[in-house]
Amino acid sequence: MRLGLFLLFIILKETMKKLLIAGAVALFGLSDAQIKTGTLYLSGRADFSQEKNNNTEIKNQDFSVIPTVGVFVAPNLAIGTGIGYAENRREYIDIFGGWVSYEYTKYKSVIKMNAFIAAPFIRKYWTLSDNLYFFGQLEAPIQIGKRTVEVQKDHTTMVGTYSQYTSNEQKYTSFGVNVKPGVDYFISNNWTIEATIGEFGYNNMKIKDQEKGTDDLNFGLNLSSVTFGIKYVFAK
Repeated sequence: MRLGLFLLFIILKETMKKLLIAGAVALFGLSDAQIKTGTLYLSGRADFSQEKNNNTEIKNQDFSVIPTVGVFVAPNLAIGTGIGYAENRREYIDIFGGWVSYEYTKYKSVIKMNAFIAAPFIRKYWTLSDNLYFFGQLEAPIQIGKRTVEVQKDHTTMVGTYSQYTSNEQKYTSFGVNVKPGVDYFISNNWTIEATIGEFGYNNMKIKDQEKGTDDLNFGLNLSSVTFGIKYVFAK
């Protein structure tokens, strides 16, 4: 996290230095520096997070890896796609009863989701300086995966504990449309560091054999949703 904030500080510092130029570029497109048509690049993102609340016994774990390839079809305009895999795990514990007797019921629920991801996108760059760019990205992520719900029920009385385990697996698909703003800093002719700040979009998840899906709207532009990536550019 500290390394990420340090990289963000460097990028934002460089951005502030070019503030006047950035305003001119954003409003009038005055900069001549452009990324050439036909330029190919490779990038990717790998995320892992784990959280545990000792007060509520709630555990969350997320993992994803999404390599990406893109090509500039016009100066400062790229298209491409990311293809990868993601999984997340949610664990909850609920206890009922036991306040005035030795009898209580404990439920341990685990929800696991595993999916393959394809995320085609189009990205437009605006030049802030020779090595610093602002971009806006429109992507349409698609997920195909399965959702598993496991429940362990332990009913305890004065004479012992009765346990019951159930597991239910469901296939699902999801489709979304997202807009991501960000900055891209060229540290050399071939390597860049990019950061996206927030995400604006819509996602629909449909579980098989269920009539209705789940809609999710996401609007965020804050430091807690900053993501970083490293990109290799096959400079022309």
